[in-house]
Amino acid sequence: MPSAKRGTAAVKPRTSSQAAIGKQATPQHMATLLAILQATYPDAHCALHFSTPLELLIATILSAQCTDERVNKVTPALFRKYRTVADYASADIETLANDIRTTGFYRQKARSIQQCCATLLTQYGGRIPATMEDLIRLPGVGRKTANVLLGNALQHPQGIAVDTHVQRLAQRLGLTTATIPDTIERDLMALVPREQWTLCSHILIYHGRTICKARAPQCGRCPVQHLCPAVLPGQKQQRPAPTM
Repeated sequence: MPSAKRGTAAVKPRTSSQAAIGKQATPQHMATLLAILQATYPDAHCALHFSTPLELLIATILSAQCTDERVNKVTPALFRKYRTVADYASADIETLANDIRTTGFYRQKARSIQQCCATLLTQYGGRIPATMEDLIRLPGVGRKTANVLLGNALQHPQGIAVDTHVQRLAQRLGLTTATIPDTIERDLMALVPREQWTLCSHILIYHGRTICKARAPQCGRCPVQHLCPAVLPGQKQQRPAPTM
């Protein structure tokens, strides 16, 4: 889950005439897709383990170019050692980097975590801000990371988190023709009610990991095959998709 910072401020939903969406993409079409996928993955949720907004912030930064599974193996010990924003901000940078080494790009991530927490201390009194505008000002935090925090830890969704799975599925399902994550997010926001923005991301991620994989999509098992313009030629529905 990459978290490279982008300097974009709030993204407002656009109408279908403004958005670069596929010809099938209407709110009604999207509602049908989500209903089927939600029934297929009734337990879809944030895959990163956390108990506080700070823990989710750190886990999401660590998840850049790393699997959630790997992050979840690192964070239990990390969260026991570093419990507050001040703990991260004052940590020895080499020690912190070594603590997160197995997540990859650990030196860069350690710097991002420490700079982010230092900014939280100096500008926000050590608290995690609850607006998109404030979150994307933090070092190491872009729209995707901010959306993950706002939707899952702060219960104040202001957009849809677009990772590689969401981007791939949105394109394959004809929900957008865009390639830039910010534009894909706008297109999805125009199709999905605000109260489902966070769930939408989780459901698409689950489907992308389970069936609509990047290299070998299993179209014959897909519960929304009949709604998808990208079904591989000759593939027919073979058996119901598994529930999770």
